[in-house]
Parts: sequence; C-alpha cells; structure tokens
Amino acid sequence: MEKKEMVKIYIMGKEYKVPPSLTIMKALEYSGYKFIRGCGCRGGVCGACATVYRFPDSYKINVGLACQTLIEPDMYLTQIPFYPANRASYDIETIEPLVEEILKRYPEIARCLCCNTCKKACPQDLEVMEYIQAALRGDIERAAKLSFECILCGLCVSRCPSEIVHYNVGILCRRLFAKFMVPKAKDLKKRVEEIKAGKFDKEVEKYVKMSTKELKELYDKRDIEPV
Repeated sequence: MEKKEMVKIYIMGKEYKVPPSLTIMKALEYSGYKFIRGCGCRGGVCGACATVYRFPDSYKINVGLACQTLIEPDMYLTQIPFYPANRASYDIETIEPLVEEILKRYPEIARCLCCNTCKKACPQDLEVMEYIQAALRGDIERAAKLSFECILCGLCVSRCPSEIVHYNVGILCRRLFAKFMVPKAKDLKKRVEEIKAGKFDKEVEKYVKMSTKELKELYDKRDIEPV
C-alpha cells in the first residue's frame, strides 16, 4: 500500500506533521493534544469546537468547526472553545414581543453595517445578517426561524465589526416567538396539568427504584417506530 505524505500544519504556532484527510480535531489529537474543552458532539451540531485558521502570506482569516473542517498544508490554527460575549438578563414573563424590548437588551444591533461577515463566518451557512435585520425591524417570527439552527459557536461574533452578539439576539427572538406567537398545544397543556395533579407520580417512583441494569433492559425493549 502506498504511504501518503504527511501534511505540515501549525498549532498555536508550533509545527506538526499529520496524516492527510484528517479533520482539524483529529489532527490536534494526533499531535498529542487532549481535549478538556472545545470538544462536544464531534458531529457539527454543538458548536463547541470553533476554530480560527489562516495560511502563510494570506491576509484572510478563516473559521470553521474543528470536527468538520479538513486540514490543509501549512494551516496555522487555534481553537476558541468559548467566545466571550455579553448576554442580557431578562424575565420572559414580563417582557413583550416588541423591537423596543430587543433594542433595550441588545442595542448594538442598531450598529449593523449589513456587511454580511457574520454569515460568511457561520459554519451552518445561516442567514445571520438577515435575522439580525429582521430583529431590528421587529419581525420576531422571521428572526426566530432564520436563527433556529444556530449552534452558538460564536464565530459570527468573532468577525462582526459592530460587535453584535448575534446568537444571543437569536435566542431572545426564539423565546419571544415561542412565548407569544406560537399557538399553544392543547395536548401539551393537558399533559402538564396531569403531571401537576400527580397522575404519573407512582410510575415515576417505580422507575426511580429500578436498578441501572433494569432501566437499560427496559430501554432496549422499548417500542420503536419504524423508519
């Protein structure tokens, strides 16, 4: 079998040689790095492995998820498993679904330059700028739906020249949409009332008393809907 040539990359400024076709995450582990933070689902869903990288003689800063982005020769990279960003405190029961409420908590959205850098940085390819503009117009439903698949990786925030915390704005819009605009499910309301009335207390108590082995057996024997 032909042996493939190793690829040279740089992690935190130090040179390493790794096998080709690895993701950034696997290349880091191959190089001896142990993930304490910055590694979650490994499937591109949780947003924990946000990574910044660039190439020699290039002004461009690239971003991606370490578990999804493949390494390239001479890649200089570092991870940002947590990006510091301001988060407003609010009681969803006492605010209203109005643009004034959003601006009160995230006034920086009024500084949006419509440069679309946030979308270019998004590993999910979400219409980030569009949902910020929707929030600025008070179109909470559109903002909620466009931001629904956000994984909170923080890469949009890291590139925004207006220092907007896009994903926290999205969270607020989704909460307002769910609280005030989505029709309430009658079956859910009924089930909540049943839980509060203690209808399932005996059944829950039975499961609590079961051993781990018994719970696993019960789980394995559960009814599964056909695909």
